Amino acid sequence: MGTRLAGRVALVTGAARGIGRGIALKFALEGAQVGVLDLDELACQAVVNDIVLSGGEALALGADITNERDVKDAVNRLRTRFGPVTALVNNAAIMPTGTLHETSVEDFDRCIAVNFKGSYLVSRVIVPGMLELGKGSIIHMSSTTGILGLPGLAVYSATKGALIALTRAMSTDYAKFGVRVNAIAPGTIDTPMLHEFLAKQTNQARLRKEFDEMHPIGRIGTIDEVANVCVFLISDDSSFVTGATYEVDGGLSVRGTQPQD
Repeated sequence: MGTRLAGRVALVTGAARGIGRGIALKFALEGAQVGVLDLDELACQAVVNDIVLSGGEALALGADITNERDVKDAVNRLRTRFGPVTALVNNAAIMPTGTLHETSVEDFDRCIAVNFKGSYLVSRVIVPGMLELGKGSIIHMSSTTGILGLPGLAVYSATKGALIALTRAMSTDYAKFGVRVNAIAPGTIDTPMLHEFLAKQTNQARLRKEFDEMHPIGRIGTIDEVANVCVFLISDDSSFVTGATYEVDGGLSVRGTQPQD
């Protein structure tokens, strides 16, 4: 067990699987008490069980981040169990595929609700407590699609770009009160969401190979590589960092190369 996040109470949304799960596990290993939040409380409990087995402390929080009452109830449960929340990772997201005209209004509304409104609602509930304490660190999980765009992900890319703008605005509002706000923009990461995206495409093997090749580092990233940056941004090691977007993308945003259909 590490100590870089000792004394922190952290909430991670979308934490039942993928990057969120990896972040929750990593935070606990670094000494944080973690709220594992997702729609699927049973899946959250499985993550909590893994954390407890490794010697950490965590609480499963089944909640819909698009529902304000759900969010308030979940945050209150976390505060009651561990105390004031001093770290937040807004990671929950969905990824509807399609160009703009191919995206249904229903998919548009749901993507905006989960990826953007959800981050707003959770932050809105947690920020006042951070301001009262005079400390806190928030991470919005963006994506290189929010910087570069990516074929077939119009609305998803728009929500991820919005999170970068939200990060910059929040950082200017709250920096003087001791609350830091940053974003992470991962490149292609080996997650269940990626596997689901590939499953909907033609020529899956070729596209998977192109994802590796389009990153200058020569491969896609791992969940652990994103989680490590989250630990840095929550810890005191990043005490002079706010309003930044960390592109954890193997050089993809520098090259600007995108796979072609």
